[in-house]
Amino acid sequence: MDLELAGKVLAEQPFSRLLGARVTAFGNGEATLELDIREELRQQYGFVHGGVLSYAADNTLTLAAATVAGPGLITSGFTIDYLRPATGAVLRAHAQVVRAGRTRVVTRCDVLTIDDAGAQSLCAVAQGNIAVLDGPGAKR
Repeated sequence: MDLELAGKVLAEQPFSRLLGARVTAFGNGEATLELDIREELRQQYGFVHGGVLSYAADNTLTLAAATVAGPGLITSGFTIDYLRPATGAVLRAHAQVVRAGRTRVVTRCDVLTIDDAGAQSLCAVAQGNIAVLDGPGAKR
């Protein structure tokens, strides 16, 4: 897989299209996903909803795994810790592979926000266990 194919795979997900998510980096055991923060993604206190942060972490954990294991993957579990409320203009999730095995890939992810001035704030960290469905290149 490459950046272009990763973007196409993400575009096949209706929920990702709804959020306006995009893959901005993909390769060598790492992946980055971004989405613009807009009013519809906030909760009642004006912060980005935790479900949006979880979405970003989940997809980016799996994208990072795909850089080493191919497209036939699915998240089998992940944990996320929220560190601070997410505010800003852009939500960015960056994940990297910790260990790639034959049937599982362990990945970790930082979720941060970027404000209009370019300042970044780490708002969540996650770790995932990604299952390899049928080996590299598995068809969905």
